[in-house]
Amino acid sequence: MKDSLVTVFGGGGFLGRQVAQALMAQGARVRVAQRDIATALRVKPLGGLGQTQFVAADITKPESVARAVAGSDVVINLVGVLAGDFDAIHHRGAANVAQAAAAAGVGALVHVSAIGADPESPSAYGRSKAAGEAATKAAFPSATIIRPSIVFGPEDQFLNRFAEIISMAPVIPVIGGATRFQPVYVKDVAHAIANAAEAPAVHGGRTYELGGPQVMTMKEINGWIARAIGRERSLVDVPHGLASLLAMLPGGPITRDQLAMLGRDNVVSAGADGLAALGVTPTPMAAVAENWLVRYRRHGRFAGRVKA
Repeated sequence: MKDSLVTVFGGGGFLGRQVAQALMAQGARVRVAQRDIATALRVKPLGGLGQTQFVAADITKPESVARAVAGSDVVINLVGVLAGDFDAIHHRGAANVAQAAAAAGVGALVHVSAIGADPESPSAYGRSKAAGEAATKAAFPSATIIRPSIVFGPEDQFLNRFAEIISMAPVIPVIGGATRFQPVYVKDVAHAIANAAEAPAVHGGRTYELGGPQVMTMKEINGWIARAIGRERSLVDVPHGLASLLAMLPGGPITRDQLAMLGRDNVVSAGADGLAALGVTPTPMAAVAENWLVRYRRHGRFAGRVKA
């Protein structure tokens, strides 16, 4: 990867900053393609002098995508949303990136999708992810597809969101408590993506599903967080009927599409290639997450176990 120019769409985001750092550690030059450049500037000090570039790009606009990929050796598409126009971003936007990469003669393309991508998914999110994979492979057959489970890390909207709720509420309602997840550490995902980009002859045209070393239900995850921040709480399963009503409320705790997603487990498929095939050893959640969840303890790092 030394001196290769890698354009990373979404390189200024939660996962993108880690991917950029992993690429720069391999000697690559990284061009961060982001709709709002201001949000990407945190990448600049992560590399050496002249190792980063920035370009404004919106993957829903083919012209801006073509400008962003010009001269690239490798392209990585990390762009995704949890709400809004899924098809515009996950499907048509992914197609724009793949088509531009192919037209520019790029040597490798890595497309980040998600476990749960399925044309028959009950959720629009899952269907749009599947459509994005299909469009990517149609335009760029040697693309590598990466499907992570829920990604956690210091700035995530997963563990931190639940930790904040648990730190404030005496009883924790859990929606989809029996749904299983395989949380995967953001740095592991980033290194896997960088390794895939570095060796397209090995990883091109293949699909990888990335999960951590533990499979946990939503209820077990909430229980683990409560223990990690020293706040014992009662966890109460929310019946599906009530969850459906909550999903209909504007600004409610969950959307109808998110509730549909909770109808299926989010774990690595049996026999699927994963982190090991990309040269990465998965990191247990307990090995790293307490380092940042400690701020949700009543007295921060000086807190003991709290039972109130």
